[in-house]
Amino acid sequence: MAAQRERFSTATRLRALGEQAAARVYRAQNRRLRRPPRRTRLTSRAALLALVLCALVVALAYPLREYIAQRADIAAQQREADEARERVAELRDEKARWQDPAHVRREAREHLNYVLPGETGYLLPEGDGGENGDQSGGADDGADSDDGADAAEAEGRDAEDEAAEDATERPWYDNLWDGIDRADQAR
Repeated sequence: MAAQRERFSTATRLRALGEQAAARVYRAQNRRLRRPPRRTRLTSRAALLALVLCALVVALAYPLREYIAQRADIAAQQREADEARERVAELRDEKARWQDPAHVRREAREHLNYVLPGETGYLLPEGDGGENGDQSGGADDGADSDDGADAAEAEGRDAEDEAAEDATERPWYDNLWDGIDRADQAR
């Protein structure tokens, strides 16, 4: 009975369980060291999920692109409508200005050269270019103010514009020689 008691004692059971656990751990470590690492395999569920996702992307790509394009068109149409509203407001303002007799009188005097009774109107002829292509305009030669300098710069730009227009009508070699002559002239 004593042998039987020792066989079922707690200490004996614990020792047996510990030995069994140690043996399992040892076997697991040996298996892990001997076997190459497992490859992850694509399961049929994962493949099916990937296929469904790809089908959704393909099915939704065109409608999404059309939706974005339509939103851009709507934004462009709204922008054009806003610009048209602004233009209508400007035209209404201009119409209201033309209803004012003082504005009509001022525009007639400026653009149509009208004068009131008792006034004397003067028209200055525009220069048709002299020998050097200078325009005889209304710039004062002896003016010391900044306005005279601005007028001279504007006159210089007009002469350059005229030279550019002439340059398109002449052969290239004439343009070349004129450019050399202008470079040699002192400013």
